[in-house]
Amino acid sequence: MHSVGSISSDLTKPYLKVEGGRCLSGSLKVSGAKNSALVLMAASLLTKETIELNNVPELTDIDVMTELLLSTSAEVQRTKNQLIVNTRSLDSETLKLPYKLVHALRASFVCLGPILARIGEVQIPLPGGCRIGSRPVDEHIKGLQALGANVTIEGENVIAKTKSPNKKLVGAKINLDYESVGATETILMAATLADGCTIIKNAAKEPEIQDLANFLNKMGAKIQGAGSSTITIEGVNSLKGCKHQVIPDRIEAGTFLIAAAITRSPLTISPIIPEHLSSVLSKLKECGCVFEQSNDELKIIPSKVIQAVDITTNPFPGFPTDLQAPFMALMSTAEGICKIKETVFEKRMQHVGEFKRMGSKINLCSNTAIVKGVKKLHATSLTGGDLRSSAAMVLVSLVAKGTSIVQGLEHLDRGYEDFEKKLNNIGANILRVNNSDGKKFSFYKKKSEAKHNFSSGSEVA
Repeated sequence: MHSVGSISSDLTKPYLKVEGGRCLSGSLKVSGAKNSALVLMAASLLTKETIELNNVPELTDIDVMTELLLSTSAEVQRTKNQLIVNTRSLDSETLKLPYKLVHALRASFVCLGPILARIGEVQIPLPGGCRIGSRPVDEHIKGLQALGANVTIEGENVIAKTKSPNKKLVGAKINLDYESVGATETILMAATLADGCTIIKNAAKEPEIQDLANFLNKMGAKIQGAGSSTITIEGVNSLKGCKHQVIPDRIEAGTFLIAAAITRSPLTISPIIPEHLSSVLSKLKECGCVFEQSNDELKIIPSKVIQAVDITTNPFPGFPTDLQAPFMALMSTAEGICKIKETVFEKRMQHVGEFKRMGSKINLCSNTAIVKGVKKLHATSLTGGDLRSSAAMVLVSLVAKGTSIVQGLEHLDRGYEDFEKKLNNIGANILRVNNSDGKKFSFYKKKSEAKHNFSSGSEVA
């Protein structure tokens, strides 16, 4: 019987027991993109008409954003992978968003832009989220100020009001100091209802930005250039309801590709948009993986010997910071030595110590890790400190000798839908051990009130 490592664990919280050394085989289905779904939910605040979102992943982050919408008097109908939202009752007075919700979910800060554009004033707490760096909101604030808002920070709250008598924002030319995804999203949404033309320079290019722009254009916005460094928005008087399918989650897809590589197992993954993962696919090819593509399916066939390759994280289309920890897990089993440099977040190497306790050979200097691959890793008790490192702990446990315990599920459940179930379906042996009340852990408890019926006459455009 394999033993778990001797590191002390708090087993009163939910955890995963992961048996290492099993071969994987079969197909994996990729859920809708968390980072896209969250901002599309925020964008529903821009219209009085009904929005229908499909392919929405069932995650605790989605739970929190649902609660946030409900706090604005929105009506929400939710099934497993569908959300129907109507925000016609959005207050015309200053709207104060709840501290506990915004603090629980950093992505909720993008609600600042659409609410300000819709009703002319809003108060929102400074955001929380994973502790992987400072991630300042300066660019959001500067962008809204350029659009004619008066924005102040009082204590832990951001208070924003439009200056014009008609409570409208005004189009402007905005140069971002860096390619901030959140700031691009905030300004993009706010500018859709502004008077005149807005041009965002040095805009983020992520696929989630493109998905947001496509969604807003369906609502009647006039946006060009999303996916490039310059986005142009012609303001309109109002936006309408629409239906929209959330894009596949490129980070989940990348995590599954790395799961195949680390276990040296051929897997088929779908739906996948290869252009969204070009830098990851390139690095996996350098490692020794071969790919076969058919429509939206991608089959990965890893070599039995994975070669070490260097990576540096960068904004899209560079290697995504969200896959740095999973890729380091893979490199811990590779042949040779590689350098992994994190340039996006200053505190995103917290998983190094956990990997080293399993037998990984990693030297860390600031935000650069030198990784020397080893032939064997050993099971122990691991704790993920953020969403992506928690997933990486599961991946490295799949190949460690023995049975590992992985804690930090409050992070994992924020961003991966049915993670262990999907892996178990292709041959993994992962058991979720729940807390004492026997219920699956949830970072923010879902409330039954999250489903509100619409009054008659509410239709999806």
